[in-house]
Amino acid sequence: MRHLRLMLSALSIFAIACYLLASLMLARPLFGAGSTAPARFARPALAIAAMAVVAHAAGLLAMHRGALDLHFFAALSLVACVVCALTLLVNLSRPVATLGVIVFPLSALLLWVDSFLAPRTVPMSMDWQIKLHVTVALLAFGVLSIAAAMAILLAVQERALRHRHLGPWLSALPPLTLTESLLFRLIGAGFMLLTLTLLTGILFVHNLFGQHLVHKTVLSIIAWLVFGALLYGRWKHGWRGRSAVNLTLIGMGVLALAFFGSKFVLELILHRAVD
Repeated sequence: MRHLRLMLSALSIFAIACYLLASLMLARPLFGAGSTAPARFARPALAIAAMAVVAHAAGLLAMHRGALDLHFFAALSLVACVVCALTLLVNLSRPVATLGVIVFPLSALLLWVDSFLAPRTVPMSMDWQIKLHVTVALLAFGVLSIAAAMAILLAVQERALRHRHLGPWLSALPPLTLTESLLFRLIGAGFMLLTLTLLTGILFVHNLFGQHLVHKTVLSIIAWLVFGALLYGRWKHGWRGRSAVNLTLIGMGVLALAFFGSKFVLELILHRAVD
């Protein structure tokens, strides 16, 4: 048992160190000069981040014995790992490594809390239908989390251009058109996954509007409506800029409440177990 704890601690420390190192490497061009710097730092930084994700995932599998632990801190750490993995996948086709400046330090923090501060929890047993529902929900939350990070980048770029704060850091960010295009691609993919999440919930989750689930269900539907309205507004009216950023962040905030709001209240305030 002691050897297992030491191994888990070593994996967590290694992953945290890699996350932070990758973040620093990606942030360095933002404070340097020249537009060629980002490309030079991006590839090694993403490789280091990939090692962090592998160590993070291995630690989660060992810590929770290969099961899905959906208690508050364990779920946050799992979501962080999924978001980082998806960030790496997005970068295979689009040069948006700057996302790591937002995503990787937050993942390091959540992993540190789950590994060294949070109480140990026991995963609850689930059948394959619930595991499928949870997996789709995690992917939806992960994709839309990256969309929210892209929305923050878009807001920063637009504000800088509007006020003509054209420092070297601006050239290290992806082009504005690329950021906006990728934002709506991610929202579209996340919206489809969120739709599947709701459908699998209807099909597989018993008493969907029962105790502890009514808040998640209602808030998830509200988030689904917000993202659906944003996509419709983009298609029909060409919504972009501040409207797109605000609706993306509102939708993500509602979805975060759906996923973690009731867990926070029940587990950390009322000290009641909830799956």
